[in-house]
Amino acid sequence: MKVVIDTSVWISALIQKNSKARELLRLALQGNILPQMSEALFCEHEAVMSRKKIQSLTPLSVEEQNILLDAYLATCTWNEIYYSWRPNLKDEDDNFIVELAVASGAKYILTYNLKDFSDAELSFNYKVTTPETFIKEIS
Repeated sequence: MKVVIDTSVWISALIQKNSKARELLRLALQGNILPQMSEALFCEHEAVMSRKKIQSLTPLSVEEQNILLDAYLATCTWNEIYYSWRPNLKDEDDNFIVELAVASGAKYILTYNLKDFSDAELSFNYKVTTPETFIKEIS
């Protein structure tokens, strides 16, 4: 099943050992879900995880974080975005997530920022939900 894992979920997986976000990463590493990736999402993951505040919160060393990121990226399908669906979301910085979901045919956008996606001007064939709800639905 194709999914787009938002940076909020990626960072939660780094910070919280026993979280549903970390469980999502396990599902990806086991091949049970197919995370979709784009250059924009990759750059955002890297930028946010390198922030000093995030580094102070994560129990993983920088080396461990990079190993985890590399392993995760090996499970991802990379997508090129050829079409912009804008304007769509109030927060312009989230539109690339929608564009990745549309380009890849993902069935879910997994995020902790549900409100950022709630007032979209356009609708597509994906569901926006939290890792907790997603894991309940697929169990």
